Amino acid sequence: MKQHQKEDRQSRRDFLRQSACASLGVTGLVNALAQMRLMTAAVAAGDSGTGYKALVCLFLAGGNDSYNMLVPMGDPASDEARADYEATRGILKLDRTTLHALNIPTSAPDTPTKTFQKHYGSVFPQLGVHPNAQPLATMFNSGELAFVSNVGTLAYPIPTRDDYVNRTVPVPPQLFSHSDQQVQWQSSISDKPFSSGWGGRTAEMLNASYNPNSKVSMSISLSGVNSFQVGTAGGVTQYIVNSSGAVPLLGYGTNYSSAYNTPGDPTSGYQSNNRGRRLKAFEDIMKLTHENLLEDQYNKIVERARDSEGIIGSALTAAAATNVDFDTHFANAGTNLGDQLKMVAKLIAGCTPLGNNRQIFFVKVDGYDTHQAMLGDHANLMTELSEAMLAFRNTLKDPLLDAFENVVTFTASDFSRTLTPNGTTEADGSDHAWGGNAIVMGGPIKGGDIYGHYPPLKTGDMTGSIDSHSTGGRLIPDTSVDQYSAVLANWFGIDSNSMEAIFPNFSRFDDPLTTSSANLDFI
Repeated sequence: MKQHQKEDRQSRRDFLRQSACASLGVTGLVNALAQMRLMTAAVAAGDSGTGYKALVCLFLAGGNDSYNMLVPMGDPASDEARADYEATRGILKLDRTTLHALNIPTSAPDTPTKTFQKHYGSVFPQLGVHPNAQPLATMFNSGELAFVSNVGTLAYPIPTRDDYVNRTVPVPPQLFSHSDQQVQWQSSISDKPFSSGWGGRTAEMLNASYNPNSKVSMSISLSGVNSFQVGTAGGVTQYIVNSSGAVPLLGYGTNYSSAYNTPGDPTSGYQSNNRGRRLKAFEDIMKLTHENLLEDQYNKIVERARDSEGIIGSALTAAAATNVDFDTHFANAGTNLGDQLKMVAKLIAGCTPLGNNRQIFFVKVDGYDTHQAMLGDHANLMTELSEAMLAFRNTLKDPLLDAFENVVTFTASDFSRTLTPNGTTEADGSDHAWGGNAIVMGGPIKGGDIYGHYPPLKTGDMTGSIDSHSTGGRLIPDTSVDQYSAVLANWFGIDSNSMEAIFPNFSRFDDPLTTSSANLDFI
């Protein structure tokens, strides 16, 4: 057996369900048309790409309380955003004097931010980040990181709160459900049953043009099977590694040290012990051909997995040869998230043996479902997030690697959390909400600004409120997942003519690549 990361039974059921949906689609006709469109767009993409680029999806599973990540910090006597924040957040409000200020451009010679125009007019509220997220402020103020505000799943734009309350505009199903919203964020198609993720569709469109010499999948997951990297045709399947590298066969020691004469080197021969003999027998059986097609295909899958192990091993060897000190860079990020991002950094450093000019990585960290004890738990999560992202940034910027300009990291989450707390004590948290704030980081990012539209932090039917409910503070998104993701996909190689093949609902929203009203020019 493979030594997989911990995976509950629900995730296995999800994998089987998603695989079936990806194969069957909604109808055969729709699936066939989609494939024709993808192939046509791939040919239209033109010449094979040169130059390495990587997208890193960092999924904050459970619903990040992003309005305690990006927080008004002005004087409540004169700052409406801060006054609303203090009125709605109750026990969950953060002391404004502990926040780390963001140097948001508000006047010449800089181009003033547009994030407040929609809801605040000519007023520029002062914003900061969580007390435990100081590295995010540092990277923001140095122009390496930006925030995208009030993003969420949408089927169509919702112009006003009344449109939501009166149901004059269709909304995504199961809005406040973890499983549904995670899938909708990762698929970008909020009004159809799941069939594929936008990362998977992107990989299928670009792989042939940009990765003609590919030796391992363009889609690598550090966190097991996910919806984001599921494709429509099966041409690019997600390959799962863990924080130590490829997932090896179980029972043969680290790097097969108990079975091979030289650990990690199958050409060195097998040890004269039970493990060595068992591994040799297993590999001999896998090389046999079978009349039964199912048996034959199973063997080929195992062979490909074993081949990929060796390729990943070669990439890690190449990463070590760069002399980048990964452990020192991640010394303050020895966490689950930090370990995942360290492995991503190593695979980027050793990208040549992988044979890919385009690579998509998926990283996930749990713990964001903070119904109780939110202040303490979220503080720990903000420390983990900010330190891991800083370590990743420092590694990519290391002169021995110099890859920061080629990598964009972006966050996603099920949803944000209600502005209103669940109670009045420090043991309380908040509930599932809707639109929230995301982070984008990398050399191509136009950092030091906030994109999208920072919302009014009002609840219920207060004047100016975009709360979808009576008092909870579930903010209606100003920006759709489609719009946010399209900017990332465009940088990665999806041109405007192909965008609707990746994001079928894209035409329903303001095009962030051609109009300024979406305020999403963050790359």
